[in-house]
Amino acid sequence: MSAGTSPVIEVDRLNLTYGDFQAVKDLSFRVEQGELYALLGTNGAGKTSTLEIVEGHRDASSGTVRVFGRSPGDRRAVRPRMGIMLQESGFSPDLTVAESVRLIGRLTGRSDSVERVLGIVDLNGKAGNRVSQLSGGEKRRLDFATTVYGRPELIFLDEPTTGLDIQSRDALWAAVEQLRADGSTIVLTTHYLEEAQQHADRIGLMHRGTFRAQGTVAELTRTLPAAIQFALPPDAPAPPAGAAALSDQSYLVETFDLQTDLKHLLDWAAAHRVELLGLSAAPTRLDDVFRAIETDPVSS
Repeated sequence: MSAGTSPVIEVDRLNLTYGDFQAVKDLSFRVEQGELYALLGTNGAGKTSTLEIVEGHRDASSGTVRVFGRSPGDRRAVRPRMGIMLQESGFSPDLTVAESVRLIGRLTGRSDSVERVLGIVDLNGKAGNRVSQLSGGEKRRLDFATTVYGRPELIFLDEPTTGLDIQSRDALWAAVEQLRADGSTIVLTTHYLEEAQQHADRIGLMHRGTFRAQGTVAELTRTLPAAIQFALPPDAPAPPAGAAALSDQSYLVETFDLQTDLKHLLDWAAAHRVELLGLSAAPTRLDDVFRAIETDPVSS
């Protein structure tokens, strides 16, 4: 991210209502140039509505949204600089793969090589095939190819790897990293939390229309303790303080200092010649934070 540059996306106190239902509540966030920002949320959290406003597909009830410093409704100024990969494509089944890519080029006003973008997703061999002849995974790869046609400055990826095999996923993420190296800004939504954990610079977690957590992966995972679990033989002495009994001689240690507390436990086991049965030590992961938000009974 470049210091001193204006944000690519700036959302301030965004609200969206459908009748009496408030789908988005006073939402504020920024996406900086060159950043990969993951917008995640529980079911019905409002992330799709938020993205539709940012992309210019829906009007906000109130609040301010700026993309490249302009209103997303200013489609002539903003849309040619965006690539948008939706969950489902709207390709005509009668067009060929190459014709579909060229059509996107004409609609966006960007220029590129059909062969280049199809090469990114290994579809050059299908260039003459009709879209109706593609498998689900091939259609998803075509979605990505048309999205990155012309190397747009801002790219929205909505569930980009759904339906892809492992090799195709790896190829897609390699292409995303190259786009970032070339200066593109990425906004990601995904149900594969491990992808967000691995690739995102920052993450916004939405629940009931607003942010419940926002920050880097490290910042988010530091809000919950890591877990050490083990069991003891029947004749073992009592474990160190802080180990909570579960059942069947099993224990749990929740800690914000995993390395120190794990070493303390191992030192205790060595000193007492005790085998720690089924020992596991797991750092907090993004899905732990996500589950904590899903089960939080406090209304936003």
